Amino acid sequence: QVQLVESGGGLVQAGGSLRLSCAASGIGSSIYAMGWYRQTPGKQRELVGAITKEDYTKYADSVKGRFTISRDNGKNTVYLQMDSLKPEDTAVYYCNAPGAVRYAGGRWYYTAGSYWGQGTQVTVSS
Repeated sequence: QVQLVESGGGLVQAGGSLRLSCAASGIGSSIYAMGWYRQTPGKQRELVGAITKEDYTKYADSVKGRFTISRDNGKNTVYLQMDSLKPEDTAVYYCNAPGAVRYAGGRWYYTAGSYWGQGTQVTVSS
């Protein structure tokens, strides 16, 4: 049985940092692409960033330069380091696996897989 469990959310002031973790069981996080998404009330879930099994990463323009995705294969865990947080980063954050990666025109694109974590709330105060 596949489980993804997020942790690390919380309340932080603007300009602060948080690190989210996504611990995977029943699936090898090192052999699949994984993604981080976020969702606010009334809006669609949006892709924040993703990491391929080769450890290539990509990010939404809104978080580029501030967020970093990494993985620890020994712990079967993927991380989302969030720095210079802004109030507009406030959302419930979800990890996703196993993602599908498509390459086209020198770029790659992530499509969500079947499994989602339960979500972790991130609130950034101004």
